[in-house]
Amino acid sequence: MVPGFVERGRGTIVNIASIAAITPERLNGVYGGSKAFVLAFSQSLRQELEGSNVHVQVVLPGATATDFWDAAGLPVDHFPEEIVMPADALVDAALLGLSRKEFVTMPSLHDVTQWDVYEAARQAMAGNLSTNKPAARYLAG
Repeated sequence: MVPGFVERGRGTIVNIASIAAITPERLNGVYGGSKAFVLAFSQSLRQELEGSNVHVQVVLPGATATDFWDAAGLPVDHFPEEIVMPADALVDAALLGLSRKEFVTMPSLHDVTQWDVYEAARQAMAGNLSTNKPAARYLAG
């Protein structure tokens, strides 16, 4: 699919992750890890497709009123109503984020500057994550 988008010079990829991608401790490790992969994969894909006119969006919903919860053995009505978004509201928000060419769409996050600060801190570390010697705090002395 992606090679076809690149060949045509246009396309859109929407990946559905979860807030568990950045807060994996909220649910089980397998779920959080798989959603973290979706976010990391989307970040990598976005970088690889830069300049190709192929847009990548990753949606990080919180708890959403779907059959997922019943299948997982924890009915959604066990959650506080104020943390569960109706599925149609989630879809509408994700589509609006897509129309705005957002890379990350988090429908439940009201203060987008919190994501901006998180992402800026992650990017600021990027150039310091691989060096030829251990950080001073790991040197005996």
